[in-house]
Order: sequence, then structure tokens, then C-alpha cells
Amino acid sequence: MSDDVPVIAVDGPVGAGKGAVCFRVAARLGFHLLDSGAIYRVLALASLRRGLNPGDSRPLARLAAGLDLHFERSECGDSLRVIFEGEEVGVLIRDERCGQRASTLAADASVRLAVLERQRAYRRPPGLVADGRDMGTVVFPDAPLKVFLTASVEERARRRHKQLVAKGFGVSLAHLLGEISQRDKRDQERPAAPLRPAGDAIVIDTTHHGIETVVEMVMDAIESRGLRRSRGRRQDLQSETDKCAR
Repeated sequence: MSDDVPVIAVDGPVGAGKGAVCFRVAARLGFHLLDSGAIYRVLALASLRRGLNPGDSRPLARLAAGLDLHFERSECGDSLRVIFEGEEVGVLIRDERCGQRASTLAADASVRLAVLERQRAYRRPPGLVADGRDMGTVVFPDAPLKVFLTASVEERARRRHKQLVAKGFGVSLAHLLGEISQRDKRDQERPAAPLRPAGDAIVIDTTHHGIETVVEMVMDAIESRGLRRSRGRRQDLQSETDKCAR
């Protein structure tokens, strides 16, 4: 692990706003971005396509270790594309079937071990913003800044419902509330890397805050720790966005 490369570790339950916050923070810093949840979701998709059962630990661990997966920014720099075996699967992995299976697979110690080194390999200069459930507790315990985002389960269900409806998925809010509650319980009680804030993490409740407000909270914490921003990269990203808007 490149210990001299700074990592901003952002953990928290589904629907707390991690993805949107991490994307914006990474863009402003000019850092690489790791969406660890997407790794598990792609693994879920791959296991479904291959007909593997969630309890098939050994073949699932082998599959996780060899996933043909990479992330790249969209042309406009406003989203992260998930490329699996040459196919853009960002929409496919966001349905609830993949989400539920991903949560189940993430509770498997053998699978988590196989994914661990893949996650740590994303730590490259100038720095990394890591989005997940155990980034600050297990994957990058030496991260100079650890953030734990949370929100009420009702608010998280409402946000997730809005996202899914916007993407054309049909799901009831009541059903989603139940699934998120079950996922929270599974993530918090799993023996391998349970979901919890690191002892030195900054905990931010996003229930009553918009994304940009939370981003500014995180950026203030980054500044207070002397983690410098990459101004040149920020200008490059803005230029890309301006170009796409024209």
C-alpha cells in the first residue's frame, strides 16, 4: 500500500449520500475515486449471469479476484462509468436484485478478502476518495480523514425510491423501506467488517442537509487536515463540463 498517498475514506449505509458526495469531493480535489459498492454490485451481476448461488464462497471468491472491471469518468466528467467485461453496466447494477445480492456477498469473509487487494490498488497519486462500508475501518485504516455519513432510514428509503423511479425501476416506498432496514441489520451484524464508524471518523447526519452542504462539510474537514486540493485538475474538470454544455 502507498502509505504516502492520501485517502479520504467515506463510509455509511445505503442512501446516506456517499456516492454523490464522494464524486463531487474527488472532482474538486482531482483525486481518484473508488466506488467499492459498485465492485460488489458487479460481482452480484456476474454471479447471477453465471448461475452461482450466494453461498458458493470459493467460486465467488475466485470470480471476485478476477473481475474484468474498471471505472472511468463520463465525457462530461459528471458521472462515473462502470465497465465490466467491456460493457457499461452502471444502470444494470443499480436494481434492487443486484443490491440485495451485493449485500449478501459482502458478508462473506472469503469474498471480502478477495476484493480487499483490488480496493487497495486504487490508492494512487495524487490521492483517493474511497466510498464504502469499511473503507476507514478495514481497507484504509491509516486514512488521514475518515467520514461516516448517515441519515434516518425513512429519508434514505425516500432518496433511494426517487433514484430508482428516475431510472425507470418500479418499486414501492414501503417495500424499499423494509429492504433497507434488513440490509442495515445484515451489514451491521455481519462478522466480517461490520458497518460502523471508525473510532476517529467524523460522523455527519445528512437527513436534513443537501448534497452540496455535506460536500462543503467534508471539504472543510479536508482543509483542516492540510490535505491540499489539486487546482489544476479542478480546472480541467470544469473545462470538460463547460465543453459538454456547449
